[in-house]
Amino acid sequence: MKTLDLSLYVISGQCFTPERELLKVMEEALAGGATVIQLREKNMTVRELVEVGAKLQKLARQHGATFIINDHVDVALAIDADGVHLGQDDLSVSEARTLLGPKKIIGLSTHSLEQALVASSLPLDYLGVGPVFTTPTKPDMRPVGLELLTEVSRQLTVPFVAIGGIDETNLEQVLATGARNVAVIRAVVAAADVTGAARRLRARIAAQTA
Repeated sequence: MKTLDLSLYVISGQCFTPERELLKVMEEALAGGATVIQLREKNMTVRELVEVGAKLQKLARQHGATFIINDHVDVALAIDADGVHLGQDDLSVSEARTLLGPKKIIGLSTHSLEQALVASSLPLDYLGVGPVFTTPTKPDMRPVGLELLTEVSRQLTVPFVAIGGIDETNLEQVLATGARNVAVIRAVVAAADVTGAARRLRARIAAQTA
């Protein structure tokens, strides 16, 4: 089993670029060095998620990347995705692990140190920690700030991905907390040059964490 590289985690965001084909955008992100891609489309039907997800899974494998489905364990099972990312109100990690088996990847969003500490004892592979900054993806959620990243980095050994409003302008601040992995949506998928944006982020993360 390959080592899970979470360093540049790109999440789909069709709502930000409705005029561009999702598959093409994500393929360009992979070409730029995305190590993980996640299908997160709240307005898609299950059938649409299965159809698009199967194609993204194929693309991810061609690029040696990991493919994650947001929320839908059933979709992940249907298309043999590499794993699933869950929110605090989704199916529990333990239930997801029972359904997916021991080899699939499970991630869980956390929004406080308490949640992260509880999650660290669950049968999962990584945590999402955020939103670090204000983001339209989570408009009703208060940003957790850089301080939480610092605390999670100090107190936990489970891999985690910083997420929420991260882009080239604040990446250095995020990495300075000890975070080694970054998840983005707009910073890549809404960029004029998707591949270039991904490549720049990946290079800066690699340089900072070497």
